[in-house]
Amino acid sequence: MGVPALFRWLSKKYPRIVYKVQEEHPKPIESSRDDDGNITIYSPVDITTPNPNGQEFDCLYLDMNGIVHPCSHPENKPAPETEEEMMREVFLYTERVVNMVRPRKLLMMAIDGVAPRAKMNQQRSRRFRSAQEAKEKEESKQQYYKEMESQGHQFSDEQKGKKAWDSNAITPGTPFMDLLAQSLRYWVAKKMNDDPGWKGLQVVISDASVPGEGEHKIMDYIRRQRSQPNHDANTEHVIYGLDADLIMLALATHEPNFKVLREDVFAQSDKQRQKNKGSRGEPQQLKSEVEKNKNQPAEPNPFIFLDVTTLREYLYFELKLPNMPFPYDLERAIDDWVFMIFFVGNDFLPHLPSLEIREGAIDTLLAIWKRSLPLMGGYVTKHGDVNLPRVQMILDGLASSEDEIFRRRKETEDRQDRNQKRRKIEQHKRDLELRNKGSNRAPLPENRNMDLSTESSTNSMNVGGVEYKNQSEFIGIKDNNDLIANRHKIRMANMNAAEMLKAQMSGGVNIPNEAPAQEGDDSHKRKHPDEQPDDEQVPGIKVTKTEADDEEQGEESAPPLANEANKLKVNADGTVEQEDIVKLWEPGYRERYYRQKFGIELSDVEERRKIVHKYLEGLCWVLKYYYQGCPSWKWYYPYHYAPFAADFENIQSLPINFELGEPFRPFEQLMGVFPAASGIHIPRPFSKYMTEEDSPILDFYPEDFQIDMNGKKMIWQGVALLPFIDENRLTKALSERYDDLSDDEKRRNERGKETLMISESHPLYDQICQLYTKRKGNSVMELDVQKASSLAGFAESDPEVIPGSTFYSPLTSLDDQPDLVDDKSIAVRYTFPEQLHPHKSIILRSFKHKPKQLTQYDIEKARNGGDNHRGGGSHNQFRGNNSAVPTSIYNGPGRPPRPSYGRPQRPPPSYIQGRPTGARPPQGVFSPSLGHTHGRPRPPPPTMGMGRPRPPPPTGGFRGNYGSARPPYQGHPGNQRRY
Repeated sequence: MGVPALFRWLSKKYPRIVYKVQEEHPKPIESSRDDDGNITIYSPVDITTPNPNGQEFDCLYLDMNGIVHPCSHPENKPAPETEEEMMREVFLYTERVVNMVRPRKLLMMAIDGVAPRAKMNQQRSRRFRSAQEAKEKEESKQQYYKEMESQGHQFSDEQKGKKAWDSNAITPGTPFMDLLAQSLRYWVAKKMNDDPGWKGLQVVISDASVPGEGEHKIMDYIRRQRSQPNHDANTEHVIYGLDADLIMLALATHEPNFKVLREDVFAQSDKQRQKNKGSRGEPQQLKSEVEKNKNQPAEPNPFIFLDVTTLREYLYFELKLPNMPFPYDLERAIDDWVFMIFFVGNDFLPHLPSLEIREGAIDTLLAIWKRSLPLMGGYVTKHGDVNLPRVQMILDGLASSEDEIFRRRKETEDRQDRNQKRRKIEQHKRDLELRNKGSNRAPLPENRNMDLSTESSTNSMNVGGVEYKNQSEFIGIKDNNDLIANRHKIRMANMNAAEMLKAQMSGGVNIPNEAPAQEGDDSHKRKHPDEQPDDEQVPGIKVTKTEADDEEQGEESAPPLANEANKLKVNADGTVEQEDIVKLWEPGYRERYYRQKFGIELSDVEERRKIVHKYLEGLCWVLKYYYQGCPSWKWYYPYHYAPFAADFENIQSLPINFELGEPFRPFEQLMGVFPAASGIHIPRPFSKYMTEEDSPILDFYPEDFQIDMNGKKMIWQGVALLPFIDENRLTKALSERYDDLSDDEKRRNERGKETLMISESHPLYDQICQLYTKRKGNSVMELDVQKASSLAGFAESDPEVIPGSTFYSPLTSLDDQPDLVDDKSIAVRYTFPEQLHPHKSIILRSFKHKPKQLTQYDIEKARNGGDNHRGGGSHNQFRGNNSAVPTSIYNGPGRPPRPSYGRPQRPPPSYIQGRPTGARPPQGVFSPSLGHTHGRPRPPPPTMGMGRPRPPPPTGGFRGNYGSARPPYQGHPGNQRRY
């Protein structure tokens, strides 16, 4: 999801929502050591034993694209040589996730299928940038081969002709995705034959032939099951994935027992920072350390849970206001909160120019919401629908502060630039001291005129025929082609030729700050999407491309920028210099913005109204998509940039209507999102359209395209300006060549169904077998929910399945993936149950509330910014010296006063200090407002300030920052509608 740093922001503001997963690993068998003393056999993890996390889970949902990408082209180790070896890596990773969660009822594996048109624009942008970078990387590699051969080195044609694997293959309709679907079915059958922990498990596989994004197919399943009369409201859900929007989707289900599972990206970042801190020493010592660690495999990241139950508890207090004219409804308030997150970023719309999460955008919107809510007369959203007059009040509040936000942003950026220059001077001095200390030469003079805008270097190197006398010199470029080429050459200039070639051949060369081609997009979901390792985004500090993924915004074409705006300069540290013509911090910015970004004048009221209308449609489309399913497969936002909040006037008069339509076919999507360089994955009759001179759609596939930095500094934050895809022209051209497809290609272009797999030990097995007997009854069978652990839906026979026969392995080159003789599993085509009523934002009546986890201290800490108040940088959204949240946001009738964030922070009580990560001891009688009446008595309060004891909590409940006593928390409001 395009919400930059959302996960980190949440985990810092609400720290109790995240804890470490306790994981068991395969145990080595000592008797299996070979002649070299290496262990060759490990005993597998027994998942039939109790979960080491102290909690059992019913359902595990896997957003498989978040697994396939890091397994097929990893960043911290050599990539697998073949696609079949990639399948093995997918199996190993998936098994690790299953072993740590140990679902007792259901495992659902969802692969992204054809996405709605609204998402395809983003997919197109990312795939074009990914292909362009791969092209430049290959050209650079061939230049180095030529350079090395001129020095006497020899290489075979096979070595020189070996090309990197195209990750664009992870898109519905390609042969790779077909192999992935077959391989997952084979592996599940293998586990059901060999692993006792899988014998009672139901596995649903939704492969790429089923339309829809993986995570949204999962949510569609949950909503449908939730509408069934036999649904267990206390089901324990876990969803694995790397997209930040999984948190929003989990909240949108209104199933409280939900956890989001993901790798702990910060664990690896912290290790690297510690390594960097200890890397200052003698040059020879540093070299020996590098040699020592060079061949050591990277440790796998630990995993963490994000507990949605605890997040809901935080939000109960965050969103509750005193003296409201209508009853407080937590579920409706959560929906409003989710809706406001969409303003900050999503995969379908560019965010409003005044909203950046690292500047406190969420807090800005939340403050406006709190001020406006008493005047609205109700909540902004209801079961996925938007109340436009109330949205108007939110936008009016934001519009009144836009000018101040832009000015504060400029002040913050200027201050960060000054700090960066100061740090570079200090680093330059340290480098000189180290260099002089490690040699017998006289001290080098300090370069007082050093270029502070880039990293300093005195090296000169000829790279691919381009001589770089100084690594810090600017490289002028005009388009994406030059930008990537020069950036890669700079990266290679830091390596000697031999090391470079070795790294290239092993797939270990990473281009810093390259345009992301991953997270949030249906196939490109890689590791650690929405975070960066440091609070402050500092030019010159590498931000990995996976961290950049969440930053990719806006995927529509726009009028070409003025020539002077297209002249980009890329520095050695990956930052880009481009004149910002719009200058949002100066008067007249609206005129300049619309002229440069949309090619219209501010006085063109009619055209601006169209832009606002489309953006408003987009907000309504996204909310409906998250709560009720896709409202339209054809709708998309037809502009690249967003309007200003001030342009949203009288929006209640704008009609909002959607036509459902139908998804594209897989090959239509491939032709809509792929560049010509990835045409190898498309049937030849269609891919010829990408290169033929007389092709009626040749203009859809430009080789070069411009990048607008749009006021950003890092290259991956730039906006790729690509032409629109005209759906009518595309489908008309393809329709003329459908008859030229082979039978197998036609099969890959068809829409499929989910697959349900169980073992012969499952109670449902006998019922399923009836679909394959000679005396077949109905071709479609409704599942017995009593035997299927409340799994509702319909099954029909799969013509490719013969129960009890041999399951032939699709991975013929892998000896450890043999055919399954006398297969003891069975598979059927599975259809989700009918949704009996539209999804409602309520807690089901049979849900049993759990004891509360939060203390008064936790709640007060969250209100004061959580861990965001520590340190500097743009994550520090609650300190006036680094926040774009205007003071005016906190003023007005019916609003809480702005908290005094500058006061010293109170240390945690003794019963919280030193608590181990992930461990949650039994809670005592902490506060009557939280309803705690069990456990140990509360320990004596610590002394605070001048030796005065901490005052007891008010008897009427927690007295927070809003200045009025809160009533005791009695659980969910009694006025709430339930089943």
